Amino acid sequence: MSDQKSSYGEPVEEPQPVDDVVGRAHEGLAEAEAARRDSVSEPAAEPVDPAAADAASTAAPADDPWDSPDAASLEYEPAPAPAPSTAAYESPAAQTYEPAAETVVAAPVVTPSEPVSETPVVAPVAPQPIFVQAPEAPRLRGNRAAAGAIGLVAALTFAVLYLAVWLVLAALTGDLTVDNVANVALAALGSWVLWLPVVVFFIAFWLLGAIINRGRWGSWVIFGLLVGFAAWGGYLLGVLFQEQFWNITASQGADLMEQNLLAPLGVAAFIIGREITIWFGAWAAARGRRVTELNVEAQREYERTLEAGPQLVRQ
Repeated sequence: MSDQKSSYGEPVEEPQPVDDVVGRAHEGLAEAEAARRDSVSEPAAEPVDPAAADAASTAAPADDPWDSPDAASLEYEPAPAPAPSTAAYESPAAQTYEPAAETVVAAPVVTPSEPVSETPVVAPVAPQPIFVQAPEAPRLRGNRAAAGAIGLVAALTFAVLYLAVWLVLAALTGDLTVDNVANVALAALGSWVLWLPVVVFFIAFWLLGAIINRGRWGSWVIFGLLVGFAAWGGYLLGVLFQEQFWNITASQGADLMEQNLLAPLGVAAFIIGREITIWFGAWAAARGRRVTELNVEAQREYERTLEAGPQLVRQ
């Protein structure tokens, strides 16, 4: 049959080369692999065999012999299929196939669009009691210490006046002259009769001031008589000490008291003590009145603080 086709000069269908078959097999495998990779992740670009691509581009289909006008008068006899060659499959390039490494896709982490603020739960705390120290009541000021200080000044005044009266009485009796003034004055200053009335007067004045305290001046005027009598008693006591009563008998002591009971110095001690108490008592009473006003004001402030109640002061 082949001899007839060749004899007539008609074209016969040439068998396709083996490389074309192998190339198409590779393309089918590549498409299947690409489809599998698309289902998992983005596939990597599959390398294309340059030999197969050239064979596919250069292999053109033979002209159809049936398109000629004489094809109807020819008897078609299919040519036997050529046996596939195993040389292409024995090629190392065709036998080696290494799939691309699979990409492991991690599960997506779902995060909220906005951060969630966790509000701490605070257990209710019972209110604690606040202890406020109550204000202390004001301490009332006294006038006793001031009366004692004023009594010292009054006692010094008493001593000066009493010494002056002593010198005047000595001058009246003729015991004091211009020549012996210093001697008489020194003798008086060293006598018990001068200093014991002064000491007793100071003690009596201070005791009266402690009793009257913040009292009015009228109290000093009335009870000043007691201070005068104390000064007079101090004079009598000074006479006993001057005569050293421990060396005399009781009858001698009684006679001594009777002789000096209304002595001029004794009477002078009573009068000076009485008058100084009145005038210096006025000073002590003025000081006591001022202290009373301060105590009243402090008590009012204390009462206002109690009425206002406790105040919370923030530092």
